[in-house]
Amino acid sequence: MKAVILAGGLGTRLSEETHLRPKPMVEIGGRPILWHIMKSYLAHGVKEFIICCGYKGYFIKEFFANYALHTSDVTFDMANQSVVLHENKTEPWKVTLVDTGDNSMTGGRLRRVRNYLDDDEDFCFTYGDGLSNINIAETLRFHKAHGKQATVTSVEPAGRYGAMELVGDAVVGFAEKPHGQSGWINGGFFVLSKQVTNLIKDDQSSWELDVLPILAKQNELITYRHKGFWQAMDTLRERNLLEELWQSGNAPWKNWE
Repeated sequence: MKAVILAGGLGTRLSEETHLRPKPMVEIGGRPILWHIMKSYLAHGVKEFIICCGYKGYFIKEFFANYALHTSDVTFDMANQSVVLHENKTEPWKVTLVDTGDNSMTGGRLRRVRNYLDDDEDFCFTYGDGLSNINIAETLRFHKAHGKQATVTSVEPAGRYGAMELVGDAVVGFAEKPHGQSGWINGGFFVLSKQVTNLIKDDQSSWELDVLPILAKQNELITYRHKGFWQAMDTLRERNLLEELWQSGNAPWKNWE
């Protein structure tokens, strides 16, 4: 099973961080959010990843090129010009990094990596800027059971604003961003058949606006409802929220030791 991760967008709403590096490389607890996403997938047995690079994609390539060096004890033998890694602590990942263009849309990026997908195996697909405690293994079982081309995880985020509690015209209290106020939305964790890539026309195709509506019209899109933790990282405030959760020692998405 492979997982495709979108990691090429500009991340303009997080410009405080993304003017220096691509959004998936913004750190939570000293590690890129991309690392957290991959660790979550690994906990459910997904070890092979295809990363759709774009804006400042060389940062992502350099991260993986030096990952074993940064996570292991190392001996540099200057006289013999050799490097020896001790007790390699890297995860058993296989990572393919693909330049999908600086200006490609989400669907276009997926289209560009389809040659790296297996014809006879479904795959996972997600964004490189969101964390969740979703049970990936359960979504895979759900997808296989319904037999359609696409599964999208839906989530109920907290409302953007707090709500007043009213009795008649009297305000009797306040609810701080009540859960579910926004209704069910696209949570960004998909399980897909490779067939869906045939619906993507070109680099400017949007996965959300151009492809998902077609799948829905064809009755090939089923949702898996996730009622647990989910948080996108679109703004500095949201990045700081994720950092606070990590530093608390109770990050909901941490499903690994």
